[in-house]
Amino acid sequence: MTPMLKLYAGARSRASIVQWYLEELGVPYELVMLDMKAGEHRQEAFLDINPFGKVPAIVDGDFVLWESGAILMYLAEKYAKIQLSVETRAKLNQWILFANSTLTSGVFIESAREKELPRLMAPLNEMFQKQPFITGDEFTVADVAVGSILSYIPIMLKLDLSAYPAVLDYMKRISERDGFKKSIGAR
Repeated sequence: MTPMLKLYAGARSRASIVQWYLEELGVPYELVMLDMKAGEHRQEAFLDINPFGKVPAIVDGDFVLWESGAILMYLAEKYAKIQLSVETRAKLNQWILFANSTLTSGVFIESAREKELPRLMAPLNEMFQKQPFITGDEFTVADVAVGSILSYIPIMLKLDLSAYPAVLDYMKRISERDGFKKSIGAR
């Protein structure tokens, strides 16, 4: 019997993004919640998994991986049950990297927010006026990556996004998904 995938997480961490995608994929997993305040992420047992002591991290059989974006890419390749062309894989990776870098910085770095938020939200709003999901009509790992960052805005920042109604509709649409409710929505 193959050992169950383990997802190492901490309270209020990006592990909920990975958990959301695992729920979407229907992949059985064991959620290992580390007590970050007690320093469990700095214990030797976890540092053997991620030497930087950060979550999320996964152990899938003998395979160990950390960094939320890398984990999302891995899960899409291994468990999404679809063949990805090189071009499709590149587009999905583009959106995952956009979410983890450009979007996160533009939203959560306060000194950049005033300038960057409109530059990011206006094109996203235009895109969602034309299509329901990041890559078109189908929900993909790109929606987990981008959607999770967008969903953190009302939870953590309470920013006014009323100028971007299509983005708000998208956020509502993804928040109604069962996988979202069992992960980010449950926190």
